[in-house]
Amino acid sequence: MHPYVLLGGAILSELFGTTALKLSDGFSQPMPSIGVALGYGAAFYLLSLTLEELPIGVVYATWAALGIIGVAGIGVVVFDEPVDLAGLFGIGLIVGGVYCINVVSQMSAH
Repeated sequence: MHPYVLLGGAILSELFGTTALKLSDGFSQPMPSIGVALGYGAAFYLLSLTLEELPIGVVYATWAALGIIGVAGIGVVVFDEPVDLAGLFGIGLIVGGVYCINVVSQMSAH
Protein backbone atom coordinates (compact mmCIF):
# COMPACT_ATOMS: atom_id res chain seq x y z
CA MET A 1 0.00 0.00 0.00
CA HIS A 2 1.21 3.53 -0.76
CA PRO A 3 2.99 4.98 2.29
CA TYR A 4 1.08 8.26 2.14
CA VAL A 5 -2.22 6.34 2.28
CA LEU A 6 -0.93 4.61 5.42
CA LEU A 7 0.15 7.97 6.82
CA GLY A 8 -3.32 9.37 6.12
CA GLY A 9 -4.83 6.44 7.99
CA ALA A 10 -2.47 7.07 10.90
CA ILE A 11 -3.51 10.72 11.01
CA LEU A 12 -7.22 9.90 10.90
CA SER A 13 -6.75 7.30 13.64
CA GLU A 14 -4.94 9.85 15.78
CA LEU A 15 -7.75 12.36 15.24
CA PHE A 16 -10.26 9.71 16.31
CA GLY A 17 -8.20 8.85 19.39
CA THR A 18 -7.70 12.48 20.39
CA THR A 19 -11.40 13.27 19.99
CA ALA A 20 -12.22 10.23 22.10
CA LEU A 21 -9.70 11.47 24.68
CA LYS A 22 -11.61 14.74 24.99
CA LEU A 23 -14.88 12.81 25.32
CA SER A 24 -13.45 10.33 27.86
CA ASP A 25 -13.62 12.95 30.64
CA GLY A 26 -10.35 11.88 32.23
CA PHE A 27 -10.95 8.23 31.30
CA SER A 28 -14.12 8.18 33.41
CA GLN A 29 -16.31 7.32 30.40
CA PRO A 30 -15.74 3.71 29.25
CA MET A 31 -16.67 3.91 25.55
CA PRO A 32 -14.59 6.98 24.68
CA SER A 33 -11.74 5.52 26.75
CA ILE A 34 -11.80 2.40 24.59
CA GLY A 35 -11.82 4.70 21.54
CA VAL A 36 -8.62 6.34 22.81
CA ALA A 37 -6.81 2.99 22.97
CA LEU A 38 -8.12 1.85 19.58
CA GLY A 39 -7.42 5.18 17.86
CA TYR A 40 -3.90 5.58 19.16
CA GLY A 41 -3.12 1.89 18.71
CA ALA A 42 -4.13 2.04 15.06
CA ALA A 43 -2.31 5.35 14.58
CA PHE A 44 1.00 4.00 15.86
CA TYR A 45 0.66 0.75 13.94
CA LEU A 46 0.01 2.57 10.66
CA LEU A 47 2.77 5.05 11.45
CA SER A 48 5.20 2.16 11.93
CA LEU A 49 4.29 0.79 8.49
CA THR A 50 4.79 4.22 6.96
CA LEU A 51 8.27 4.43 8.48
CA GLU A 52 9.30 1.32 6.53
CA GLU A 53 9.22 3.38 3.32
CA LEU A 54 9.55 7.07 4.16
CA PRO A 55 12.13 9.07 6.14
CA ILE A 56 11.29 9.57 9.82
CA GLY A 57 11.59 13.36 9.65
CA VAL A 58 9.10 13.62 6.81
CA VAL A 59 6.68 11.16 8.39
CA TYR A 60 6.71 12.67 11.85
CA ALA A 61 6.53 16.28 10.64
CA THR A 62 3.58 15.48 8.38
CA TRP A 63 1.81 13.35 10.99
CA ALA A 64 2.23 15.90 13.77
CA ALA A 65 1.36 18.93 11.65
CA LEU A 66 -1.76 17.47 10.06
CA GLY A 67 -2.79 16.12 13.45
CA ILE A 68 -2.53 19.61 14.94
CA ILE A 69 -4.53 21.12 12.10
CA GLY A 70 -7.15 18.36 12.25
CA VAL A 71 -7.56 18.56 16.02
CA ALA A 72 -7.85 22.34 15.86
CA GLY A 73 -10.60 21.95 13.24
CA ILE A 74 -12.41 19.33 15.32
CA GLY A 75 -12.17 21.64 18.33
CA VAL A 76 -13.84 24.45 16.39
CA VAL A 77 -16.54 22.35 14.71
CA VAL A 78 -17.38 19.72 17.34
CA PHE A 79 -16.50 21.38 20.64
CA ASP A 80 -17.27 25.01 19.69
CA GLU A 81 -13.75 26.16 20.60
CA PRO A 82 -12.72 29.63 19.41
CA VAL A 83 -10.25 30.38 16.65
CA ASP A 84 -8.73 33.78 15.95
CA LEU A 85 -6.57 35.42 13.31
CA ALA A 86 -3.31 34.52 15.10
CA GLY A 87 -4.42 30.88 15.29
CA LEU A 88 -5.27 30.84 11.58
CA PHE A 89 -1.90 32.39 10.80
CA GLY A 90 -0.16 29.69 12.83
CA ILE A 91 -2.09 26.98 11.02
CA GLY A 92 -1.03 28.56 7.73
CA LEU A 93 2.60 28.36 8.83
CA ILE A 94 2.14 24.67 9.67
CA VAL A 95 0.65 24.00 6.22
CA GLY A 96 3.57 25.86 4.64
CA GLY A 97 6.05 23.80 6.64
CA VAL A 98 4.46 20.50 5.59
CA TYR A 99 4.49 21.65 1.97
CA CYS A 100 8.17 22.58 2.17
CA ILE A 101 9.18 19.26 3.74
CA ASN A 102 7.14 17.12 1.36
CA VAL A 103 7.44 19.01 -1.93
CA VAL A 104 10.31 21.50 -1.92
CA SER A 105 12.86 19.84 0.35
CA GLN A 106 15.14 16.97 -0.61
CA MET A 107 14.18 15.31 2.70
CA SER A 108 11.25 13.43 1.21
CA ALA A 109 11.39 10.44 -1.08
CA HIS A 110 10.24 12.03 -4.36
